Parts: sequence; structure tokens; C-alpha cells
Amino acid sequence: MDLGLKDRVYIVTGGSRGLGNASARALVAEGAKVVVSGRDEKTVLAAAAELGPDAVGVALDNADPESAERLLAAARAHFGRVDGVLISVGGPPPGSATDNTDEQWRTAFETVFLGAVRLARAAVAALGDGGVVGFVLSASVHEPVPGLTVSNGLRPGLAGFAKSLANEVGPQGIRVVGLLPARIDTDRVRELDALTGDADTARAGNESRIPLRRYGTPDEFGRVAAFVLSPAASYLTGIMLPVDGGTRHGF
Repeated sequence: MDLGLKDRVYIVTGGSRGLGNASARALVAEGAKVVVSGRDEKTVLAAAAELGPDAVGVALDNADPESAERLLAAARAHFGRVDGVLISVGGPPPGSATDNTDEQWRTAFETVFLGAVRLARAAVAALGDGGVVGFVLSASVHEPVPGLTVSNGLRPGLAGFAKSLANEVGPQGIRVVGLLPARIDTDRVRELDALTGDADTARAGNESRIPLRRYGTPDEFGRVAAFVLSPAASYLTGIMLPVDGGTRHGF
């Protein structure tokens, strides 16, 4: 199936590694052009170079109030247009409800929540009919993840914002979608497994609770992201789509 992505232009934050990078790879493989961002200049430029001539890297922090306009300007300057954004940020620090500090909450709110809201608002102002805003969230939108209290607090709020935004901009032909990964085999998930003190045992236990009995791969996630961002998914909006191997208990 042709996803209709050829020569379309997408901004992918957190595109230097993990799920953002996997999504950028899938988009480019389908003929799209991408602007990828990340906080470390060396890493994000290397990621863009690996993606090839249809990618450009921009070093910035999502918490910076000017980052949204910088990304949109980069897309226009390099590729002449923008058709959508995928907002992916690194996970907030692990911790329990009683352990995470005010500063950890404040920093995560600025980066994970408010940075995403700013970019989404700026994007919908720049997009036309057929544009799309995607959020990489987490399975914690529906079920809290033990040891990730900050994520459990912020991700559901972003899902609520995304749904509200979808309702508001739908009449303009702009779609808003959310992706809810669970145990995808990224550096971040391996780090979380290692925090238990026995990464192999933690992984085996987690896999035993996944109906497909394995972690997902970043490429599997990336292909789902490319589809929901593409014109092939033109009647999908306001949804929170689990990419979790069947882990979620509800429908």
C-alpha cells in the first residue's frame, strides 16, 4: 500500500534516538522528508546524516519557548513546507510518588508537557487541510507504570490535551493522534529493566505478561507512526493507539 508520504515534510522531535528516530527512519523510507531535533547537537546531526539527504537535524530543547518556531522555520527553509509533526520526548526520571522532587516535576513539565503543547499549538497554526499532529505518549495514559510516577502524571494530561485539540482543529481538516508504546526494546526500556537490579529477570517477567510474549522493536513502532501520520490514515483522529503487543487489559 502506498502511504502517500512521498515529498511530504514532517518535524520529529526526539528524532536522534529511540522511538523518534525509528519513526523518522520509517517516514524517510516511505519517501518523506524530515526535520529531526534533539538536545545534543553532535548526536542529532549524526542522526540526520544517517537518515540521508531527506533529513536535517536541529539541536534544541523542547522546553525552550522558541523551539517550536525554530523547527517550523527549519522545515520551511530546507524543504519549503510542513505537513505534520511527531512530538516525541525522552521519558521523565523514574521514581515513586513520594520520592520525585519538585525540581524533577518542574523540569519534566516544561519539557514533556508544556514543550509538547507549545509545538502542537504552533503546528496547527501552520498546517492546512491534511495536516497532522502526532504525540508519542505511553501506555501510562491508561495504566500507571510502576516506578514512573512523573510519566504517570504527565502523559494522561497530554492525551487529554491531544483529544481536545483534535476536536477543535478537526473542522480545519487537521488530525491529531497519539501513540501509546509499552515495552519497546529501546535504550530507555533497557535502562528501566536494569534499575530493578536484574535486567534479564525483569525483561522475562515483563514479556510473560505481554500476549505476544516479546518486546516490540523500534522499527515496528516506527512503521505504525509512519502510517498514522500518512494520508493513508486520513480518517483517524482523536485516537490513542496502543503499540504494546496486546499489553493493555481493556479494549
